[in-house]
Amino acid sequence: SADRTGGFDAVIGNPPWDRMRIEAVEWFAARRPDIAKAPRAADRKRMVAALRERGDPLAAEYDAATDRAEAAGRVARASGEYPLLASGELNLYALFVERAMALANPGGTAGLLTPSGIASDKSAARFFRSVATEGRLKALYDFENKKRMFPDVHPRFKFCVFVAGRQALGMPADCAFFLHETTDLRDPARRFTLTADNFARVNPNTGTAPIFRSRRDAGLTSAVYRRMPVLANHSRGGAPLWPVAYTRMFDMSLDSKLFRTREELEDKEGAWPVRGNRFSGPSGDWVPLYEGKMVQAYDHRAANVVFNPENLHRPAQPLPTTAEQHADPGWSPNPLYWISKKCTGLGDETFLVAFKHITAPTNIRTMIAAILPCVGAGNSLPLLLGSGDMTAKDAAPIVANLNAVPLDYIARQKVQGQNLNWFVVEQLPVVPLERFDEARFGPKTAGEIVRDAVLELTYTAHDMAPFARDMGYMDESGAAKPPFAWNERRRLELRAKLDALFFHFYGITDRDDIRYIYSTFPIVERDETKAYGRYLSRDLCLAWTNALAAGQPDADVTVRGAR
Repeated sequence: SADRTGGFDAVIGNPPWDRMRIEAVEWFAARRPDIAKAPRAADRKRMVAALRERGDPLAAEYDAATDRAEAAGRVARASGEYPLLASGELNLYALFVERAMALANPGGTAGLLTPSGIASDKSAARFFRSVATEGRLKALYDFENKKRMFPDVHPRFKFCVFVAGRQALGMPADCAFFLHETTDLRDPARRFTLTADNFARVNPNTGTAPIFRSRRDAGLTSAVYRRMPVLANHSRGGAPLWPVAYTRMFDMSLDSKLFRTREELEDKEGAWPVRGNRFSGPSGDWVPLYEGKMVQAYDHRAANVVFNPENLHRPAQPLPTTAEQHADPGWSPNPLYWISKKCTGLGDETFLVAFKHITAPTNIRTMIAAILPCVGAGNSLPLLLGSGDMTAKDAAPIVANLNAVPLDYIARQKVQGQNLNWFVVEQLPVVPLERFDEARFGPKTAGEIVRDAVLELTYTAHDMAPFARDMGYMDESGAAKPPFAWNERRRLELRAKLDALFFHFYGITDRDDIRYIYSTFPIVERDETKAYGRYLSRDLCLAWTNALAAGQPDADVTVRGAR
């Protein structure tokens, strides 16, 4: 009967945290390491197919395990018992959560220990939104496994205590995030309440949980969301404020049959190197397949990629670019694979806006964006392609906003795991493009300041000449002027100036608040203190905040005592 009132007053548990999918690398790691270590998904499929052709019983075991997992997934999705959490990549814990809520009586409560994805994953968004924005969430205590509360779980894995009722509780939720042990809950600065309105404002599309480490984070972030629009608000039509469309050009597994190593290009395709990291051959041109690990902020030449077959889960590893390589405007990094230019659909004059998908809120930086030349891009480097005719003058402020410290600080309040998903990005507060040409700092608009800085930070190599030309950085013949010299100190100073400008845009002008936000990037502070004797980007940003407020965008800003 629909009027049923039975059920438990409380349902408490620690459900299994298991994906309902067979991963070939994990399954074969102990059984056939040579298959697990194959560099491409296409290679693994070919090797498994060879097992089947030989009648190897291992292939039958693998197929049976795959069939069982797929059948369980079909039952979960079709049963009607899990209407909110049987979508996306299924995990047993999510099904247990929804079952626990169903077993509680109308006034009952469910309390479970689950991965933090219950509050942050897109696949759980419909469920968590219904709990958080309807006032049914009672407590959410988020832990990082650094103290190895669970010895067999990775130290960076995040899990949470999730407590919610079947009905609205009439009180805000008690929350704490990034705890390392239960005694952290005694710290009043780490523990605070969030209302249903807090969840709806900070994540308007999904209602998922922001990850405020402290009361101060909650206050600063909520204030920004009161002032600034999000990139795409689905309740208001959903079209992005910027002229961009999210695109994943190539999937590193599904499209792996299209990829070629250098040896395959030369030995099988008959191709030869032509310039930088490009090849040409009888079938046409080949461009490098970029991965996120090759890119850093404003830098499309951050690392080569090398292959380590002993690393099962991340065999492709970055080899950072040296100072000498960065100083050579003709140098380009080597990828692991190349792809036919025809497959990209791009022209020679193309430039791309990209950001790194693999990240973490504890990394040196969380949001990392760059402008790329005409290349292929794997799924770890999603693109923001122009939804219309996005020019370089649009791309520059977009990349500057994405790389700004205040936006990164807010992004760190959103990312639970190691992926910067599009549903997170589109809920970040951004500056509408028209504001850049409306806001003035003395004789210059914000747009002029931003575009000059981004041009210098980005155009450090010949392959970015199309971007420079589109920015109008040309000589009398129409050719791009020479690239800017790579200078680490100069780059740090330009980025500090941009950060100061965005602090003004976001309404964060209190110097103690700026200092605090910089303190949430401890790896940056450690590295700069070692290199310069002080936290130089922070101190330069504070100086530029004053200079811009005084209408002096070309001031000679120096910091005494810095090496």
